[in-house]
Amino acid sequence: MTTEALNVLFLCTGNSARSIIGEALINHPLIGRGKFRGYSAGSQPKGAVNPYTLDLLREQGFATETLRSKSWDEFAAPGASPLHFVFTVCDSAANETCPYWPGQPVTAHWGLPDPAALPDSDPTTKRRAFLDTLVTLRRRIELFANLPLNQLANLALTEQLTLIGRL
Repeated sequence: MTTEALNVLFLCTGNSARSIIGEALINHPLIGRGKFRGYSAGSQPKGAVNPYTLDLLREQGFATETLRSKSWDEFAAPGASPLHFVFTVCDSAANETCPYWPGQPVTAHWGLPDPAALPDSDPTTKRRAFLDTLVTLRRRIELFANLPLNQLANLALTEQLTLIGRL
């Protein structure tokens, strides 16, 4: 691996909650520690970030200005920056046929329940689901950021990332 920031893509179907949270977390200097450049995308993007996602991230002190719901096609297009890691954070995206990613990234599935899928009738429950998603992703990303990436072969790295996704 290189000493430059490594490109990490978080994928989910709608790109409005889980993958957006992953992008915000890994780009935070205390979590990703400047080692990564995080992105997010969806196979069928909603076109807007879920308001609960934005509210939670702002409450927790994360930058939200550049976050947007976008298609994974942006990252598979000719001339796209090479990706080093791709994490699917929802089961439906993990089961879809992904495009070819430039850079032959290491991939892992870090599936989480969709907090945006909860009914809107109980805001407290919904907020808690978004917070649970953030806490789980933060722990996984912190573990990932602490791996000795330059010392692990891709197979060993894939095994470690799979284990992190099961936590």
